[in-house]
Amino acid sequence: QVQLVESGGGLVQAGGSLSVSCAASGGTFSNYDMGWFRQAPGKEREFVAAIRWNSGTTYYADSVKGRFTISRDNAKNTVYLQMNSLAPQDTAVYYCAATARFASGSYFLETRYTYWGQGTQVTVSS
Repeated sequence: QVQLVESGGGLVQAGGSLSVSCAASGGTFSNYDMGWFRQAPGKEREFVAAIRWNSGTTYYADSVKGRFTISRDNAKNTVYLQMNSLAPQDTAVYYCAATARFASGSYFLETRYTYWGQGTQVTVSS
């Protein structure tokens, strides 16, 4: 059983930057590919970014490509999401999620992921 705990959310002005982290425990971190999703008020949860277990491949939603960067440190059991050029429409609860390396399904879909964190709020003011 993998536990995921996000941190680093907060309030930032439009155009600013913020980094959120997700610390994993209870499993071998390098056995898992990791993803970030977000859910804005009144909207469905959506894919943001994902990274393979060895950082070899990353995936991004079109809406964040070029602004957000996902990375991981397997020695620290942590995945990061660096968010730059933030806009009010990036306001959401950000969730990290874990999926086994050899699981099937698209990285862009929630159904691929087995473990989820509790989320951290990111608010971008205009």
